[in-house]
Amino acid sequence: MSSGVSVDLQDMWIKFGDFVAVREANVNIKGGDFFSFLGPSGCGKTTILRAVSGFLEPSDGNILIGGENMIGKGPNERPTALIFQNLALFPLMKVWENIAFSMEVRGASAGERRKRADELLDMIALSDQGDKLPSELSGGQKQRVAIARALCAEPDVLLLDEPLSALDLKLRQHMRTELREIQKRVGITFIYITHDQGEALTMSDSVAVMKAGIIDQIADGKSIYDDPSTAFVASFVGENNCFRGKISKIIDGQAVIDSNRTGALRGRIATGAQGKLSVGDDAMMFIRPEGLSLTDKEASDTRIMAEVHHSEFEGQSYNVFLEGTEGKEMKMALTNRGEAQLFDAGSNLKISFDANQAVIVPVGELASE
Repeated sequence: MSSGVSVDLQDMWIKFGDFVAVREANVNIKGGDFFSFLGPSGCGKTTILRAVSGFLEPSDGNILIGGENMIGKGPNERPTALIFQNLALFPLMKVWENIAFSMEVRGASAGERRKRADELLDMIALSDQGDKLPSELSGGQKQRVAIARALCAEPDVLLLDEPLSALDLKLRQHMRTELREIQKRVGITFIYITHDQGEALTMSDSVAVMKAGIIDQIADGKSIYDDPSTAFVASFVGENNCFRGKISKIIDGQAVIDSNRTGALRGRIATGAQGKLSVGDDAMMFIRPEGLSLTDKEASDTRIMAEVHHSEFEGQSYNVFLEGTEGKEMKMALTNRGEAQLFDAGSNLKISFDANQAVIVPVGELASE
């Protein structure tokens, strides 16, 4: 198996008439990385994948694979293999024949094809399933066969378009781990398309979060979650409580916003927003539900007074829903330590947070999903 090569998108635009599907995409994917494009439906993720695979020509810009420009080259001339959502296994071919189909096209003998298929079946832990038909396999097994078939073509880059979307939740979570293990084993570059944050954060070396054809942020999963650059990324990836206000102070990378309901609140200016905010600007501050906790401390810029709307017990945590701004609820997640923490509706709580876990970004569009 060849090792992965880099993929570079340079100032890439994709337009369909007046509609801009992808706007000025600049991405550097290192060879051997597991790279995910994450975003809501219709944001341009699959369009980018089709452009990398050669099924779609960009309106402008370049696509480099291993340093070589792919513009003008069709899918069969590129060192890529694409796995679709529906897997598209041949129903009347045995599993091993499905896997080795690309070798049959190249004229390899039946013996060579079977030998290679058996090697790949062993790698995906299905060594005893080669003589079955796809209809005799489970959803997760079919998924692995589709991956083995793509790897049999010996691509430098494997492209995966929401391949786990048809599986149930438990199997999807199991396949995340399997897919990442396979990627590490073969060492090639994986480019993965998903709208599922859990998939992207769990598996990826780097994640590009997309909104309406624009790449909002590219970073590792931890940075995307803990240090979002924009209001869209903060609200799309995981749950977040949003506070709006004007910046009254900026000191040492932190800012104080005067919010209309909760008074002065202090937080950390996001790394991607450094230098973009000034005193007097409107801003948004985001605090994760797990970043809020009960406190006894008196009024300060890291304390909020809020009225309980309702509480929910979820086993490992207690979710407390509080009166928020603009008619939206604020959520606090408290770890279950064996003591009941369900609060009566209408009771007032003092809530505190660590200013370093409260991220401040310029005002922007929130994710609707």
